[in-house]
Amino acid sequence: MVHPPTLFEWAGGTEALTRLTEAFYRRVVEDELLRPLFAHMDPAHPRYVALWLGEVFGGPAAYTAERGGYPHMLRQHLGKAITEAQRRRWVNLLMDAADEVALPSDPEFRAAFAGYIEWGTRLAVQNSQPGAHPPQEAPVPKWGWGVAPPYQISP
Repeated sequence: MVHPPTLFEWAGGTEALTRLTEAFYRRVVEDELLRPLFAHMDPAHPRYVALWLGEVFGGPAAYTAERGGYPHMLRQHLGKAITEAQRRRWVNLLMDAADEVALPSDPEFRAAFAGYIEWGTRLAVQNSQPGAHPPQEAPVPKWGWGVAPPYQISP
């Protein structure tokens, strides 16, 4: 039986995701709304985000190996108080960067890609608010073709 390619493979692998995040963060540092969130950004940040996306989309567990997986990603957002306007701008600039670097434009890929970006950024906003108590340990989400991983809000 032949398995469908992962989103990572369909996107073009690490090289394509690195091009995406480099193009994206060039936009971010020029954006008045987002620049304050990234004022002290590590020069390697675009690479780290590419590794995260690669792992989420079915590629190697490089983010977990190099950065510590979900707990490290969570710590990057705690206390940032990301606004809805910043989230939306982040999403829009990322989608623009996806077009710029020619990520696959077929509806199936873009729907899955956009689904994760919406899901992930909404969690980042929630987790970044003062007083938020998100789970400290969780696996890196695994995102596929049109299927969101289960997520349950704790009582």
